[in-house]
Amino acid sequence: MPIKNILVVDDSPTDLQHLSEILTKSGYHVTTAASAETALAQVKALKPDLVLMDVVMPGQNGFQATRAITRDETTKHIPVIICTSKSQETDRVWGMRQGARDYVVKPIDQTTLLAKIAALG
Repeated sequence: MPIKNILVVDDSPTDLQHLSEILTKSGYHVTTAASAETALAQVKALKPDLVLMDVVMPGQNGFQATRAITRDETTKHIPVIICTSKSQETDRVWGMRQGARDYVVKPIDQTTLLAKIAALG
């Protein structure tokens, strides 16, 4: 299934705008959420083709939200790519264990991100 609709989850308005611009210019339809809690509601309501998930956010973190998405029967088919500043190998391994399909470290390299999205489509 080709990826067209992407939900970007990040508490940083700057990162939300940056990722949205990259994705919109590449032809994707982008919806944003500034918290994991909002993202979980939007995932259930909108059923995006992909979720780009930040990790460090107030309230529920991105690891918890990824686990919730990938373990819920109604949303587990939606791939999650974690996009975070957490660059330790243990963080990457933990993110993948939560169900993420891929892991990208900020600052986001546009070419790398678009290639990872294309690989899932």
